[in-house]
Amino acid sequence: MKIVVIGGTGLIGSKLVGKLNEHGHEAVAASPNTGVNTVTGEGLAEVLQGASVVIDVSNSPSWADEDVMNFFRTSTANLLKAEAEAGVTHHVALSVVGTDRLQESGYFRAKQAQEELIKASGIPYSIVHATQFFEFVKGIADISTEGDTVRLAPVKFQPIYSDDVAAAVGRTAVGTPVNGVVEIAGPDVFQLDELLRKVLADGNDPRTVVTDPQAPYSGAELQETTLVPGPGAHLAETRLADWLAQQR
Repeated sequence: MKIVVIGGTGLIGSKLVGKLNEHGHEAVAASPNTGVNTVTGEGLAEVLQGASVVIDVSNSPSWADEDVMNFFRTSTANLLKAEAEAGVTHHVALSVVGTDRLQESGYFRAKQAQEELIKASGIPYSIVHATQFFEFVKGIADISTEGDTVRLAPVKFQPIYSDDVAAAVGRTAVGTPVNGVVEIAGPDVFQLDELLRKVLADGNDPRTVVTDPQAPYSGAELQETTLVPGPGAHLAETRLADWLAQQR
């Protein structure tokens, strides 16, 4: 079947297009780089012709509160309207575990708005909630740094490999719409501050990790289980320790 991947040239999107094509589907990468802009609507009608499924793994170019809200509201509304006109029968979106628990954050308020538009659209849908990707674990330290100090809350954290995210999103896309949320996570649960302390030390990073229960995560205060999925989550196989060893 024809599957259009919005954000198809990014980290997850490019892996997704490759995996879907390997399985015999016609996966098309759609992004501003390929002449498709969901914010302006440019190229949408053309790329959706004949598509059965649309997968949205796009992200806002700016994470400023107002910018990210405008991006997800505008791009999602444009996309869903074009899908309805094209007869698309399954809308799949990649979102984040804990989105509804992170509403102090402008980014996660925007992701929640995206999900609400999808649910109200009338198009059969599946929303995949993933935990943080292995590739972005060190980035959490970067956004939590003041001077030489990294402040992190002692909360549960269960990151996942981007390859496993792409595989799970692909499986969801070729399956029956769940009209709800599917959660995916890595196999191992860590404590966020302890994990980052080890990752930075192993990388000879001179920053000091300080445990601070009030430390914000993308602007939101965390409870112990904010960032981990519920009991029914699909757990991927790739372990963080194995992935880190391959990066050396």
